[in-house]
Amino acid sequence: MTNTLTFAIAGAAGRMGRQLIASALSRGHAVIGGTERSGSPALSTDLGLLAGSGPIGRRPTPHVAEAARGADAWLDFTTPSATLEALDALAGSSVRTAIIGTTGFSGDEARRIDAHAGRFAIVRSGNFSLGIALLAALARTAAGRLGPDWDIDIIEAHHRHKTDAPSGTALMLGEAAATGRNASLGDLRAAPYDGPSSRRAEGAIGFASSRTGGVIGEHEVRFGSETELIRLCHTALDRRVFAEGAIRAAEWASGRKPGLYSLDDVLGL
Repeated sequence: MTNTLTFAIAGAAGRMGRQLIASALSRGHAVIGGTERSGSPALSTDLGLLAGSGPIGRRPTPHVAEAARGADAWLDFTTPSATLEALDALAGSSVRTAIIGTTGFSGDEARRIDAHAGRFAIVRSGNFSLGIALLAALARTAAGRLGPDWDIDIIEAHHRHKTDAPSGTALMLGEAAATGRNASLGDLRAAPYDGPSSRRAEGAIGFASSRTGGVIGEHEVRFGSETELIRLCHTALDRRVFAEGAIRAAEWASGRKPGLYSLDDVLGL
């Protein structure tokens, strides 16, 4: 059993926030704080009750510093602006580990996270599922073994409430495929196929997104030649897989030097 950690959780009343609380408690850790927006009715509800467990004597607060008081680790699956504001507010706190599952960062916002890695051990991933980490490794290997005459497309589907597209996971898979071809995704990413002049360029990596109902997450990396088609797929059946991966990442990162880490580091991939 790993050492018991104390967690503070951003967006504690959201779908992921509730699951993060439940997963942390189920692994024997303590949840000592969480945030919610000002005016939220959840501010009067015990964090344990939000997660479907018994009360733990803690309620969410709009204030990051208050939520994180005494915490070892900060878990954040919110929005880019909220995540960056939280990292700023955590300066001087007890927090030494930050797990970032937020997606949709711009290049400048990602560089701000890099700067925070001088103070925290940050594990950042577009997806904390073990299966997705393995899918990315397979995509990287396949892209490296198959020539540029094999087209690559990343196809993803999520619930109707997701705001960014392509998903952070899809971009992570695209980065893995580009790395396999010794290139950056910025150089290989194709524009959306739309309109009369949408013919793809050789070697480009395309993306397609769907936002439908309550889909938790579906991702496919498709490799196609003139004569063959390879599909590497992953479907999330329960939101718990992401929360459990985040808790595992926090356990791994606890006590490590400040720096920016990935799920590949956590899993030894």
